[in-house]
Amino acid sequence: MTSAVLIPGAGGLGWYWHLVERDLRDRGYDAVAVDLSACGRTGLPGYADAVVDAIDGRTDVALVAQSMGAFTAPLVWQRVPTRRVVLVNAMIPRPGETPGDWWDNVGSEQARTAAAAREGYSPEFDLSTYFLHDIPEDLVAEMREHAAAQLDERFDDVCTFDAWPPIPVHVVAGRDDRFFPLELQQRVARERLGVDPVVVSGGHLAALSHPEELAAVIAEYLRPMKDG
Repeated sequence: MTSAVLIPGAGGLGWYWHLVERDLRDRGYDAVAVDLSACGRTGLPGYADAVVDAIDGRTDVALVAQSMGAFTAPLVWQRVPTRRVVLVNAMIPRPGETPGDWWDNVGSEQARTAAAAREGYSPEFDLSTYFLHDIPEDLVAEMREHAAAQLDERFDDVCTFDAWPPIPVHVVAGRDDRFFPLELQQRVARERLGVDPVVVSGGHLAALSHPEELAAVIAEYLRPMKDG
């Protein structure tokens, strides 16, 4: 059975993926949301260890990584047979880059504040404006209950890989992402992977605000694996 291994971004909450995980399982896929916040490990190598442990010998694997989770994915595909990678609102790394360097390297902050000025919301960062603006209130309340378990992130770990693998790599971008505005994601995906993102509804946490649409896109990428 095709396995979609869902890697969370900063904070490491596997709960972030729970609605997409359920939708993919209903479609017949073996979806596994990895909870990095519960693994007791820090840094990219520790996160990769946790993902490999969650894969647990599966061989028909697609890695689906959100945001900073894209820095963990390369360390996993070097250890586990991986047939496909899907990056969602992702910090797409270059070989040898650190998460801390990524922001300046791609001009993330300039893109964020320019989008805020253009669209009329505050350029001052806060969770409500940039992460929670399109998420239902009940899920926001539930997310706050989980927040205490989040990781203390390390941004100085090098993403150690030589090149992107010769497998399909897909990029999905939220149309309403305020943290990584759509035009930033489109430019970075073209520059670093030579692909155009598929655009879906929702902001940076689209798996919570529009889980059905995001799951449907992921399922389309998984279908060739299931059929073949």
